[in-house]
Amino acid sequence: MKEYPSTIYQSAFMDLKNAISRWRKGLSGFPKKKSKKKGDSFTVYKTAGVYPEKGKPALPFSNRVTISAGIQIKLPGLKTYRLKERIKFICSSQTFTVSRAADRWFVSFVLDAEKIPPIIHPVLRAGVDLGVKCLATVSDGTKYEMPLTTHKAKTKLGKLQWRNRNKVLGNKKLKVAASKKARKYYVDLSRQHLRISNIRRDTIQKMTTDLSRRIYNIRIEDLNVSGMIANPKLAEAVSNNCFYEIRRQLVYKQTHYGTKVELVDRWYPSSKTCSCCGNVQEMKLDDRIFDCKKCGHFQDRDENASINLENAPPDKIRLA
Repeated sequence: MKEYPSTIYQSAFMDLKNAISRWRKGLSGFPKKKSKKKGDSFTVYKTAGVYPEKGKPALPFSNRVTISAGIQIKLPGLKTYRLKERIKFICSSQTFTVSRAADRWFVSFVLDAEKIPPIIHPVLRAGVDLGVKCLATVSDGTKYEMPLTTHKAKTKLGKLQWRNRNKVLGNKKLKVAASKKARKYYVDLSRQHLRISNIRRDTIQKMTTDLSRRIYNIRIEDLNVSGMIANPKLAEAVSNNCFYEIRRQLVYKQTHYGTKVELVDRWYPSSKTCSCCGNVQEMKLDDRIFDCKKCGHFQDRDENASINLENAPPDKIRLA
């Protein structure tokens, strides 16, 4: 422990404290040990600064690290590292998180900057229906699809796993070391998983940003994601479309773009209700077209649901 800065262990205990506090409040489950399979990460921060008096905060910017423009960065308590991406301006930060994804290492830090949200949005209110076939359908007619590259990357991942199914991957309990080709396979496997994750993250970030820039009042359905994942027929599609992540990004981008996100009650029959006459009828999961038996209204299932989410009654709506 003497080889590394003490702030690494301090930040870990601070995270543990926050996790236990959330568990006691009922906001999350009991904290579990971190797994190296999901990527390594640690946090360091600068504690030294100029304090005028004991018990009072440090002078501004005295306990922060000055980051110069260029391709190098000095982490507090560690050495200077070379960056792949150039820093274009001089800035300062106190906390730095170093993380690993596949065989690549990243450093992230926060800058103090205020974002001025837009005053005018082209669309006042719209409903957004998240689906399995289509990633998101907006009541104004806009549709967002998960790119085909995700399917191709998952196919390549399956072929990679199949071709290396007989490799000696090692066993710690039996003290069997992994072969050299197995170590190389682990790197290729993690790179492919990272590519799939990056495609999803890029698609969802661009979609939520576009929605937040265009629409002031965004209405989405309060989906039971954990229950949908429990269904083996829907688990892969729901996980691939990242329903909860879309909701999380729309909520935190409210302050960035001046939007208002509302949740429609999950028991509100948005997919079974006719957007023209309000007739409620049964709909199967494989029925992709809504055909009203009362007024004869004919429309795509997701478009009909998005219109119903936009026009949902006030008693079925709550703030996100």
